[in-house]
Amino acid sequence: RTGDERWRYVRNLEVYFYPIRPASMTYDDVTHLSAKIKPKQQKVELEMAIDTLNPNYCRSKGEQIALNVDGTCTDETNTYSSKLMDKQTFCSSQAASNVSRYAAAVYRKGELHLTPLHGILQLRPSFTYLDKADAKHREREAANEGGDSSQDEAEDDVKQITVRFSRPETEQARQRRVQSYEFLQKRQAEEHWVHLHYYGLKDSRSEHERQYLFSQAHGLAENTELIKSPSEYLMMLMPPSVEEENDKPVAPSNVLSMAQLRTLPLADQIKILMKNVKVMPFANLMSLLGSGTDSTAVLRCIQQVAMLVQGNWVVKSDVLYPKDTSSPHSGVPAEVLCRGRDFVMWKFTQGRWVVRKEVAAVTKLCPEDVKDFLEHMSVARINKGWEFMLPYDEDFVKKHPDIVQRQHMLWMGIQAKLEKVYNLLKEHLTPKKQETQSGHPLVVSGEQRVNMAKARVKQNYGQLEKEFQKQKAELKSNDASAKMDISNIRIKEEPVSDEEPMDTLAYEGMNNGVVNGLHAEEDSMDTLNGHLPGGCGDRVAQELKAFVSSTFKKQFVLTLSELKRLFNLHLASLPPGHTLFSGISDKMLQDMVLDTGCKQILVPFPPQTAASPDELKVYALWEAGDTYDQHRQVLLEIFSKNYRVRRNVIQNQLSQECGEDVNKQEVDRVLKDCCVSYGGMWYLKGTVQS
Repeated sequence: RTGDERWRYVRNLEVYFYPIRPASMTYDDVTHLSAKIKPKQQKVELEMAIDTLNPNYCRSKGEQIALNVDGTCTDETNTYSSKLMDKQTFCSSQAASNVSRYAAAVYRKGELHLTPLHGILQLRPSFTYLDKADAKHREREAANEGGDSSQDEAEDDVKQITVRFSRPETEQARQRRVQSYEFLQKRQAEEHWVHLHYYGLKDSRSEHERQYLFSQAHGLAENTELIKSPSEYLMMLMPPSVEEENDKPVAPSNVLSMAQLRTLPLADQIKILMKNVKVMPFANLMSLLGSGTDSTAVLRCIQQVAMLVQGNWVVKSDVLYPKDTSSPHSGVPAEVLCRGRDFVMWKFTQGRWVVRKEVAAVTKLCPEDVKDFLEHMSVARINKGWEFMLPYDEDFVKKHPDIVQRQHMLWMGIQAKLEKVYNLLKEHLTPKKQETQSGHPLVVSGEQRVNMAKARVKQNYGQLEKEFQKQKAELKSNDASAKMDISNIRIKEEPVSDEEPMDTLAYEGMNNGVVNGLHAEEDSMDTLNGHLPGGCGDRVAQELKAFVSSTFKKQFVLTLSELKRLFNLHLASLPPGHTLFSGISDKMLQDMVLDTGCKQILVPFPPQTAASPDELKVYALWEAGDTYDQHRQVLLEIFSKNYRVRRNVIQNQLSQECGEDVNKQEVDRVLKDCCVSYGGMWYLKGTVQS
């Protein structure tokens, strides 16, 4: 091993790769890597390209291996399409059966961050290609023996065939067959491979996933969970015997004893309470935990099992619906139930009211499941819908703005996932105005409803009549102007203003005054126009410029959507009251990008693209001050005319513009800085449309 080993993440399937590489191999050499996984078997395969241009590579041996494996014919089933052994496959095996006592440790700024491990896989080279070569050899030998046989041989003797009818399989025979090695091998072979997408070391998603290795608690003077009294340490070193524990009376599973609860660790106490209560204000939780409990430790633990909704804590969906469980009503798996319940929780972050039919129409779940979601956190009101069961907790929001900001960032990520899964429309994303709380439901009679409907019809009829007359007059004026000579008319082209604040309408329900670093009030127009109050514009500009410069020196190419996401993560890591919380608009962010030496790349996206406007704006660092500036500029010019390009086209253009001495390592370096490969084509970072 070498001292600079790196992590690789595939977080959606909860698989982490920790490659052990030869000392002669560097990560710059890994230009092509593909991975696939069988989740049920916890089996992983990695396919890595071999540098055939390396002086240590034996080309004649590579050609011989490819010839033995694939033969002389060329088709799509060949293992090595280039007639050269240019890749190596690694298969995984369980490194240890019990990994509960292992953890991944990261040491940073005097703090040791531990992450528990649920599985450790060891990757070893796979030699299945040798089996394929042996099979080819046997086929050739059989063909040669069949060709040498004489044609004068007599016909085969007639053989008697015995027909037998199989008896019904007994239960014992079926169990033996199911437990046999052959049956298990067949079951393993039937599971399909799931192909994974590989993100490089300097990719923004890799850096984002690496942050999960660090604890969410910031600025804590001490970790109170690690402080134990001598008697507690003694109890941990010498726990009570099993016989003494068996003598204690066991309560029913649905009964929660506070006396037994307080003997558990703090994290388990909070999890059990939230799982039973579902929704709870922070003050009530502190009263249940007893006097002397540290509120800082409680805040750290509650964020692991609950989410903040209107200042109150609501238990997370994956706590109520663990993995590999299903709905008791419809049999829907836990993953789908968690998405549906997260949608209900997210709707309550937008307002106090939720309509049951709307939830059922979006989530496509059965009415019983939707009713369970709503009963967890709301109360039904006649003629109005379902209202969140607890009032807005302003005291908690004012006392803990850092927690509110961090929870707001988590809800932003959940909203992005819900938008992709449910294809949410703008009417779902736009928060409704919070209605005044009333102690009694509003009752409207049938006659009042009829009168109100008639009044609305009359009002709408008058408006429609006015609009019709207006459109009629416009059509007449257009017909008259069409007859004019427009040959001498010139249209003045003015740049379209990019003045648009970040999309924070969906998060005004947090009521903390600051959302994504923006003031949510409509009256704070100075901030949105780039003029900060109080004379702090210079400091904000310096902080923003430092963030943009450091980000583009790492990424080189970013879409506006990705830049905003990284900026939100940067805000979440800042202490409360930082100058960047005074308000940053899209206009200010884009102007600062251009001021730091970046340029906007007008990538010709396909007409049928589903990308958002922020994803269509691509910015790149034009001059980084290194020897690859000219290469990157040529590459960016190519992508200003093409949406996707093949590697040979890029290499030919670089050779023409930068000279014939451009080698493979320089091309790989430039492509790694600015592009990603997908389906044999190269795209600028962030522009690949799945």
